[in-house]
Amino acid sequence: MKDLRKAVFPLAGHGTRFLPMTKASPKEMLPLVDKPVVQYTVEEAVASGVSQIIMVTGRGKRAIEDHFDISYELEDVLREKGKMKLLEDIRRISFMAEVVYTRQKESLGLGHAVLCARNLVGEEPFAVALADEVIDASCPALAQLLDVAREFDAPVIGVQEVPPGEVSHYGIIRGQEIREGLFRVDSLVEKPRVEEAPSRWAVIGRYILTPDIFSILENQKPGVGGEIQLTDALVTLASHRPVYAVRIEGRRYDTGDKGGFLRATVRYGLKNPELGPDFRKFLVELLEHPEEV
Repeated sequence: MKDLRKAVFPLAGHGTRFLPMTKASPKEMLPLVDKPVVQYTVEEAVASGVSQIIMVTGRGKRAIEDHFDISYELEDVLREKGKMKLLEDIRRISFMAEVVYTRQKESLGLGHAVLCARNLVGEEPFAVALADEVIDASCPALAQLLDVAREFDAPVIGVQEVPPGEVSHYGIIRGQEIREGLFRVDSLVEKPRVEEAPSRWAVIGRYILTPDIFSILENQKPGVGGEIQLTDALVTLASHRPVYAVRIEGRRYDTGDKGGFLRATVRYGLKNPELGPDFRKFLVELLEHPEEV
């Protein structure tokens, strides 16, 4: 497999789990300490060697475009005030990668969102990253997948094991473990009931795909929820060629869920070198004396 240059970010969802906050603001722009959620996943992609980010957006997502664009007025203000470190941080956001955009005009599912990026991807392998899934890992999650994709010259899906009670929230793989944490995928089931789940290995929003997925998506019939499911297309792909799944090492936070977002906020707040010590002290005091804090 040639070097991975492009990553597709499906960002057209309505963020209904965070209403009313997301009525006018994209869920991907929710602040995780001092950066929007989407920036964490873009930085992961760039750290994995990606140089072009393809964002599939929809109506009401203009704030995402503005965030990754240059803000001349803000830069002038920071420069005049001598805040050069902050100016450097702001400019880095605009130049960390080439960011291009296309629209998903109808909410027809994740598979359809990926298909919308077809002309921008072209005939080369590409990553898909769901910005909701923030993964705190020493080795970037997409880089972990890319190692396997290069080894086997094949598409790779990122998975983690989930408790039985959560399998109905994910696409679940069926496959053979060929070495620890690596599976040859036979099939996938989208959001199965726990008694019907083939495993507890859940697809967690990181993929490295080959361009032959597009012709499958183009002819894919609607699946769960009446949408074009990427999971269904991967089932078809796995029947034509080897597809692998690799266990991603790292802490995963579903920031599209309120509980997951709060857990991520606490984790990244504690990791922040400026805020962490005082925040940790506050949490300890809160646990010991909740009525006084």
